[in-house]
Amino acid sequence: MAESDPRPNPAGAGGTAIGRVLAVNVGTALPLVVAGAGTEAVVMSAIRKHPLSTLHHPIAVGVHRLGMAGDEQVDRSIHGGPDRAVYAYPIEHYTWWNTRRREAGVEEADRPLAFGALGENLTTQGLLESGLWVGDRLQIGEVEFVVKGPRQPCYKLNAALGYAHGVRDMQHSGFTGVYLGVLHPGVLRAGDSLILTPGAREIPLESLIHRDDRHDRQIPR
Repeated sequence: MAESDPRPNPAGAGGTAIGRVLAVNVGTALPLVVAGAGTEAVVMSAIRKHPLSTLHHPIAVGVHRLGMAGDEQVDRSIHGGPDRAVYAYPIEHYTWWNTRRREAGVEEADRPLAFGALGENLTTQGLLESGLWVGDRLQIGEVEFVVKGPRQPCYKLNAALGYAHGVRDMQHSGFTGVYLGVLHPGVLRAGDSLILTPGAREIPLESLIHRDDRHDRQIPR
């Protein structure tokens, strides 16, 4: 999955380059089979993302105030809106998820997860939850983002990962990724630097991660 990018990635004025974007991912609403209380249900979801821009093909992707161009958001009560416009997830956690899926006996778990497998719009390198605070600003390409909070996963994550405890594992591990608001729209692409400018640094992102099972209860009954 590792790729090299020949383009320079200088830090922007007033910020520090902490990493880069590996892939820009989008999804369309499709039926998703979810399980709960011994039954199955079919819901519409765009959690399954596919890479639109990669290091090998770094095409520009537009970002507007409420999300990525070409990306659908089905349930806007828990996805999308100004506080959850774009979801970023660190590639550093992918190895852990690959191991968890193998341990859970997921079919085809020997095949590594592809970019977008966690439902993220931006697969990143160097952007970890432990180094972020609410209000930090992030410049990627032309787009300026603001850190809003960690993901609080819903039951659809279990279906996307192929086993029953994906939600629990995300919460217990703290590997939630981060929701970003859009301050200044524009375009970005895979290979762009992540330029971090600290905000007030009053609320660490990790302090907002709920390491319990409350969101497992969102599974339809």
